[in-house]
Amino acid sequence: MRVLDLVLLHRSRGASEPSLAPSRTIELHGQTVSFVEAGSGPVLLLLHGITSSSRTWGAVLPRLAERFTVLAPDLLGHGASGKPRGDYSLGAYASSIRDLLLALGHERATVLGHSLGGGVALQFAYQFPERLERLILVSSGGLGREVSILLRAATLPGAEYVLPVLSGRPVRDVTAASLRALGKLGLRPNADGIGIGEGFGSLGDVEARRAFLHTARSIIEPSGQRVSAADRLYLAAWLPTLIVWGERDRMIPVAHGRAAAEAMPESRLEIFEDAGHFPFNDDPERFARVVTDFMGTTQPPPFDADRLRDLLRPPS
Repeated sequence: MRVLDLVLLHRSRGASEPSLAPSRTIELHGQTVSFVEAGSGPVLLLLHGITSSSRTWGAVLPRLAERFTVLAPDLLGHGASGKPRGDYSLGAYASSIRDLLLALGHERATVLGHSLGGGVALQFAYQFPERLERLILVSSGGLGREVSILLRAATLPGAEYVLPVLSGRPVRDVTAASLRALGKLGLRPNADGIGIGEGFGSLGDVEARRAFLHTARSIIEPSGQRVSAADRLYLAAWLPTLIVWGERDRMIPVAHGRAAAEAMPESRLEIFEDAGHFPFNDDPERFARVVTDFMGTTQPPPFDADRLRDLLRPPS
């Protein structure tokens, strides 16, 4: 049994967890893009992190779909979407998300991004502010240098030779055996363990590993994150913004969330005290409640090019 299958088995034992809607596909620029779309109401776009997919939202997406049209794609290079030799920069991801929204008939959306998806959401806000209604950043990348050594190691020379070993069948079998042992003891892996397990399970084929390395090296270097939106957060000050973080996040420190909230005084900051890097899986009910309240108590402002121009060219 594959690691991912075991992860889903562990999740299935939580009887209160709703099921994920079936995925669909669309072809954009010659590449298959897989996505889940469910519910009705204001559009809420969910962008997953590196090595994840739309399946990472399995516990929270059905809850959100009770109030919103929820769209959760597999980013290119991830999940069931295409894995071409191409551009895996944040800008390229943002452009592909814009195209997906338009192709599906959505003019604007609230964009919620987790980890890598947070960096994509920030880039989307910078490139296509007229398409954005609200911004939700969850344990987001692109807000500081610090990042887990696990991700920094992927940018080292020779990582392409190590990854096949780490994601190969022997390691996956050992992980599967560990999960089975935990299950027999009545224990379930925490959300971070599940997320990391899914990540390694997704790198079993060469195309997925190549896409992962291209993505990681476009945003991270051995010393830390190499891209940052911190100097441009003021440009998003007009947007209703929610920042969610796990206090125990070991992948990207919660200090990044607090600093972003200080740089955006009108934003809301929600810290999940007992959560790690995947707060929406640590406590999906609270996460859905926080997002629903934020969506219900804010109004998407119209895009104002004059206001943006004033921000870019302050009075001398």
